[in-house]
Amino acid sequence: MAYTVHQAKTHFSRLMREAEAGKEVIVMRGSKPVVKLVPVTPPGAEDELPFRLVGAYRGKMSWTEDAFDPMTDAELIESGLGYMLDTPLVSASDTNPDK
Repeated sequence: MAYTVHQAKTHFSRLMREAEAGKEVIVMRGSKPVVKLVPVTPPGAEDELPFRLVGAYRGKMSWTEDAFDPMTDAELIESGLGYMLDTPLVSASDTNPDK
């Protein structure tokens, strides 16, 4: 619904409630729309669960004891990480503490 600046100033609290309810509130200066009141959070957003819940996956995931063991060369190649075989993880200067 469209309102003049005078109407918006007079009934601002009511217009805020309308916007919070999801209604379109437009403020006009003369015949030109200049402001659209919108709620900061969409209606019903308070009822939605947050994206990330603590413990949401508890009991739904499992892994074997060797899941975090280093991969063998064959496993690296099979998983597409074979390029890591030619790259040293530690440079020679890092292994010599005397320098």
